[in-house]
Amino acid sequence: MTGNIYIYIFVAWFVSYLIRVLPLTLIRKPIKNQFIRSFLFYVPYVTLSVMTFPAIVEATSSPVAGAAALLVGVVFAFFGAGLFPVAIACCLVAFVAEYLLNLI
Repeated sequence: MTGNIYIYIFVAWFVSYLIRVLPLTLIRKPIKNQFIRSFLFYVPYVTLSVMTFPAIVEATSSPVAGAAALLVGVVFAFFGAGLFPVAIACCLVAFVAEYLLNLI
């Protein structure tokens, strides 16, 4: 079993390496296709959202409180609030929602 772990680590390294190196070696010219450029532009945002959204909803004891805090955060951010006010508003909403849900 201990010998297999090195194979697993090597395969994981090799796949990660290929994902990073192949685009650099195979694509030499600038990408002109507008669809591919916009797709590549949004990949980091989508990846961050996919990792963050479940954590926001599951951070509280009730998914309803997490969803309410998420909704308030999105609304505050949409109207131009900074990171700190959005974080404070989300924390307060999550706290109040948890309190009200515990009363029910």
